[in-house]
Amino acid sequence: MTTYCKTRRASQYLRERHGIERAPATLETMRTKGGGPAFVKLGGEVYYATEALDRWVEEKLTKPVYSTSELPGRSNAA
Repeated sequence: MTTYCKTRRASQYLRERHGIERAPATLETMRTKGGGPAFVKLGGEVYYATEALDRWVEEKLTKPVYSTSELPGRSNAA
């Protein structure tokens, strides 16, 4: 069964479950500009499935690195 939560609870879920700080206002901004987790609407209310929040975190995290030069899009030439 899918669990849904509103924006404030989604922010709290990200912090408690993943240690990732995203304020409710940041999630709201991401809804209009893009780049945030998937959401659904019921009437005028916005809801996030906890599975969508988990998936979003996994998609956004990089692999573990020892230097910023190892991050994607970085040149290894110095």
